[in-house]
Amino acid sequence: MPEDPLAVSPPTAAEASGADGWPPASELVAALRAAGCVFAEDEAAVLRAEARSPVHLAELTARRVEGAPLEHVLGWASFLGHRVLVHPGVFVPRRRTELLVELALAALAARGALRPARFVDLCCGSGAVGMAVASARPAIELHAIDIDPAAVRCARQNIPPSAGRVYQGDLDGPLPTRLRGAVDVLTANAPYVPTRALRLMPPEARQHEPRAALDGGPEGLDLLLRVAALAPRWLAPGGEVLMEAGSAQAPTLLEALGRAGLSPSLVQDPDREATVVRGALAQGDRSSLP
Repeated sequence: MPEDPLAVSPPTAAEASGADGWPPASELVAALRAAGCVFAEDEAAVLRAEARSPVHLAELTARRVEGAPLEHVLGWASFLGHRVLVHPGVFVPRRRTELLVELALAALAARGALRPARFVDLCCGSGAVGMAVASARPAIELHAIDIDPAAVRCARQNIPPSAGRVYQGDLDGPLPTRLRGAVDVLTANAPYVPTRALRLMPPEARQHEPRAALDGGPEGLDLLLRVAALAPRWLAPGGEVLMEAGSAQAPTLLEALGRAGLSPSLVQDPDREATVVRGALAQGDRSSLP
């Protein structure tokens, strides 16, 4: 795995004391801690490493203290060892989504290498999932989609044309019809926070990330149930759909995948507080699908 982009060296004696003309590390840490940053020391080190000058450092620190997510301040997020560009107003990739990538890569590996695997990522946001999968499997045919123009612009920077196609549209709407019945793995990190729970989210998410990337409707299932219903028309025999969800939503999604003619299963990672619901299309005749 590549070195963690957020890993930085401890401040030198000059940096810690301010003798190099930059503000002392202790001042940065104190300002960030006062603003409620839990990992103030780590964030101070990253901001100091990214700043081009003391003035630039002051600007970055001010934005963070005002509540902007660290990733928006830096312009990138660390995801599975990669730097993923993240524009202001775009959903920030979460560590829990690493499980989705790991399962997608395992499913692609299981498909073998008879032809370039076809991979579709719905609700792609910044393109972090597609970027990570394509980095590990550069020979895949990648298609990523999001409805938000800001997310699409960001994803197109993280997934250049040489790595895959990024479309703007509603779920599978923009996909080429030639992919029907031919997709090996389909992933979706759709919004799944119940509307009533949005107020419980951290302010940096509520105030700086698009509501459409968070709000999954009354039960958090609005888009996920649509993905469960549309997946069978795109999957190749033996293909899989993988959806990140909340643990409370898993039973409903498993039932929906079963009704759609897929074999449902659940994967959870307590350490990352991650839940992925998966549905596999059986090998053989697609005519049995509902």
